[in-house]
Amino acid sequence: MAKSIIIIGAGIAGLSAGCYGQMNGYSTRIFEMDTRPGGVCTSWKRKGYTIDGCMHWLVGSGPASNFYRIWEELGIMQNHTFVDHDEYLRVERKDGESFALYSDPDRLEEHMKELAPEDSDVIEDFVKGIKKCIGFDMPVDKAPELYSLFDKVKMLFKILPYLGFMRKWGKMSIGEFASRFENPFMREAFLAPVGDITEFPILAFLMPVAWLHQKTAGYPLGGSLEFSKTIEKRYLDLGGKLSYKSPVIKILVENDKAIGIRLTDGTEHRGDIVISAADGRTTIFDMLEGKYINDKILGYYDNLPLFPPLLHVAFGVARTFDELPHSVSGFNLPLDEPITIASKELTRLPLHVYNFDSSLAPEGKTVIKLMITTVFDYWNKLYKDPERYKTQKQQIADQLIALLDQRFPGLADQVEMRDVATPITWERYTGNWQGSYEGWLPTTKTFLMRMSKTLPGLKNFYMVGQWVEPGGGLPPAAMSGRNVIQIICNRDKRKFVTTTP
Repeated sequence: MAKSIIIIGAGIAGLSAGCYGQMNGYSTRIFEMDTRPGGVCTSWKRKGYTIDGCMHWLVGSGPASNFYRIWEELGIMQNHTFVDHDEYLRVERKDGESFALYSDPDRLEEHMKELAPEDSDVIEDFVKGIKKCIGFDMPVDKAPELYSLFDKVKMLFKILPYLGFMRKWGKMSIGEFASRFENPFMREAFLAPVGDITEFPILAFLMPVAWLHQKTAGYPLGGSLEFSKTIEKRYLDLGGKLSYKSPVIKILVENDKAIGIRLTDGTEHRGDIVISAADGRTTIFDMLEGKYINDKILGYYDNLPLFPPLLHVAFGVARTFDELPHSVSGFNLPLDEPITIASKELTRLPLHVYNFDSSLAPEGKTVIKLMITTVFDYWNKLYKDPERYKTQKQQIADQLIALLDQRFPGLADQVEMRDVATPITWERYTGNWQGSYEGWLPTTKTFLMRMSKTLPGLKNFYMVGQWVEPGGGLPPAAMSGRNVIQIICNRDKRKFVTTTP
């Protein structure tokens, strides 16, 4: 009889674990607190417009990346069309000049030298780093936890040519790199997208441009929820079972072995193995009551920085923005005067214009969205007064429309839909601690950190997803689910197999 696996959470990591579990002969069932799949990888509709809450690109959308194989196995590549952008980001300044982070390294080098000829050496070094990234790709076939000595030696030889590169760029923050420029606008352009997260590794700029250049980081038309639904269908077609509106309150343990779960309605479900793809803090400290921890795990939750939560403000606009170039991270717009939104002062606005995906809006119209870093405690306190919470969201939408109307005259009269999602929204629908959308924030100190998928002293239990994959993102989430099934197969002395639909 097939072993049974209970999976908590139908985000990308949970769905992935379910798919690979089914491929390998296990009987899996996923329990999800929401009414639809995807977790953070989601979209929602308002007045005929679709607001994409997650994805700007997908690493592995082209065969130049090893992640492509995983997306094939999960049914993505066979069912989605991708758009490859020529720009990662465009930063504007008040005089109308702009810096475009082009995906073509040679074009980027020429463009940067036109803007800042005095920084030619820094620019050439940056572009050289991008070109070095183009030849680098991590293997994904085997879970690192299962590497033999031979595998480790083989990996060492693979990454040996890149060790100096990784040491240099992985330990250099965006703040440090920006300070190398003499040109004030170039310093501003590199700091603008990260705001006060200046400890982010500069690799966060190098790798994306390399992936875009290889056309392996495209945007899936239709948005994030359609993407998640594709993996959900793959899971169900493989014979998996999925229960929505089924929040888990407790992981059942006997003799230090995970044996099942209890839902908030009191019902219990038993399984041979339990995998949590849910929020890490909730899993460890609530569902397991903090009984299976050590100083290292406590240190993670006490000390590691999180991706700051975001305020998503979206508008449906009766215009097409055909004049604007398509880009991954949109436009960073300067403000004439600083403004304060939800207790944070802003000097710039990060604007995403979805003029490259006509499926998200009625014909001749467009969704635009601002993703603004914010403070969880501010919204958590405000949420206790529903009327003030609602009023604050409305006032912020009004304030942003007025500012955008200055950049795009007439826009205020063209807004047909408005939607404001706060960190509380993300916490309510996904359970993510502090509303953090990608978990642990990678810094120059935590870059390439690895975490265990098991907890000390607890058998038959595993964790997957962004809370054990520092840096987060969809590819690590999918790989996390795949890897844990490999580990389980290895423990059960079964050959790990994959299929494609």
